[in-house]
Amino acid sequence: MRIRSNLRGTKGFIVAWERLIRFRYMISEQAKERTRILAFWERHGDAATREAFAVSRPTLFRWQKALRENHGKLEALNKKSTAPKKRRKRITPEEVKDAIVRERFFDPRLGKEKLAVLLKQDGVANLSASTIGRMLADLKKRGVLPDPRPLSFHGKTGRHHARTTKRRKKLRSKGHTGALVKADTIVRFVDGTKRYILTALDVESKFAFAYAVTSHTSKPAAEFMRRFKEIAPVPLTHVQTDNGSEFAAHFDALLDAGDIVHFHTYPRCPKMNAEIERFNRTLSEAFVRYRRPLLAHDLDAFNRELMDWLCWYNTRRPHWSLGLVSPLQYIVSTLPTAESQMWWTSTVY
Repeated sequence: MRIRSNLRGTKGFIVAWERLIRFRYMISEQAKERTRILAFWERHGDAATREAFAVSRPTLFRWQKALRENHGKLEALNKKSTAPKKRRKRITPEEVKDAIVRERFFDPRLGKEKLAVLLKQDGVANLSASTIGRMLADLKKRGVLPDPRPLSFHGKTGRHHARTTKRRKKLRSKGHTGALVKADTIVRFVDGTKRYILTALDVESKFAFAYAVTSHTSKPAAEFMRRFKEIAPVPLTHVQTDNGSEFAAHFDALLDAGDIVHFHTYPRCPKMNAEIERFNRTLSEAFVRYRRPLLAHDLDAFNRELMDWLCWYNTRRPHWSLGLVSPLQYIVSTLPTAESQMWWTSTVY
């Protein structure tokens, strides 16, 4: 099927169309305003234009010249960049550059504050730390300073290249409301043996779980969280941990597979995990302290006794934050009547 234009053969249609497109999309409102000012200037003169629009005579001549040089195209009156064409370049004196390179040879990560102190001590220059920092940035761009990044050897090409790491943005629990389980690791040295106790705590009900392992990797942490999900009478939808390596790789894969959101604390900020840190203290003072030989030499027996202690902790131990009831009693008290009537004797009134 052929498409026929009603304007086919109309003289000047293409030129008019191009001008319409240019006027609509390529000419700014400021250029249109300047065009109106020039028209007013031609009709009423300098004094009236200056009084009406507060535009000086040299500016009007500059606009008129721009239009003339661009053959009357209104795009010439669009606002242009006001950045200077010639910009000053920072010049680093040779003696300062040599001193920085010399000090960076011994420590490629030496900061600007320490470099400023060393340059002042040697009498090279008395410069501020911010000035040294800008000089460092210039020298890095020029490739003068050694690159502190570790190198990796590529087997196929036989060349070394800088090792790069992909940084993933970590989620924070700020503003989160609802269910949240916090996890952490207790590290203990017993008779020259290193042991790890993984812990997890539901923030609302204070239901806790723990397990001792020999490896500080993500596989035992993932298995620990899988067991917590199986035995805990609370939903596992959001988990918060610190930035330890055990809470990555397999641990992250387990959470992703279960559509569980993983929050991280800020570095060196244990107060974000205050609840689990307090449980770790209770666990250490009430249980681990008295079973250190088992932790070092018989981990299975340690975990068996740990399960008995956790049963007592979750079903018997009163908590001030829960109104002096145990975590399980608190959980039962929040259930509907049809689900909790068999526990009515332990329900909080």
